[in-house]
Amino acid sequence: MKPLYKFWKNNRSLILFIALMSVFRSAVADWYEVPTGSMKPTILEGDRILTDKMAYDIRIPFTHIPLIKLADPQTGDIIVFDSQAADNRLIKRVIGVPGDTVALYNNELVINGVKIKYNNLQSNIDSLDKIEDLNGHKHAIRVAHTPSQLSGFNEVTIPEDYYLAMGDNRDHSADSRVIGLIPRSELLGKAERIIVSLDYDDYYLPRKNRFLKPLL
Repeated sequence: MKPLYKFWKNNRSLILFIALMSVFRSAVADWYEVPTGSMKPTILEGDRILTDKMAYDIRIPFTHIPLIKLADPQTGDIIVFDSQAADNRLIKRVIGVPGDTVALYNNELVINGVKIKYNNLQSNIDSLDKIEDLNGHKHAIRVAHTPSQLSGFNEVTIPEDYYLAMGDNRDHSADSRVIGLIPRSELLGKAERIIVSLDYDDYYLPRKNRFLKPLL
């Protein structure tokens, strides 16, 4: 026991700091690296995303067990969640909340019988960037010039405690169209902003224009 006590005595400040930081990252806020382009053009590969873990619930640290419900995800929110279906941690945008009916035709959404408005933003070599207006929440999406099998689905009604989430890169995202609806119990928090972004194609140098950029 003496070696352990000596170790504690000599390193207790560091141990306490690590413990408190672990609790903070588990229950209050954390940052995640984005390895894929499924949320382009909003989020790029190499972005480090700050996530508010108290946006929807106060949870027991290191668990998914909620203590207090603070709010529910809203249409347009970018959420981080641990998907059992995908066996991975994912970041996607909320498209449908409980009670909504949602359909997708040729990469254009119809929510509760109302066709969502789109405006062209920029044409790329093999895709087109558009502005999507989700009931006043405007953000950029990307669709392929040649629509994929993900470009449409028939109307679905969202049950209680589930959400329909999609990536902004609509033809290149394994989201609710692939893994099904997202249970509320899998939510980790709301993605708020980019902390820093490293350009994988430029020797991992930081992208200066993305530092602390809010996510829309």
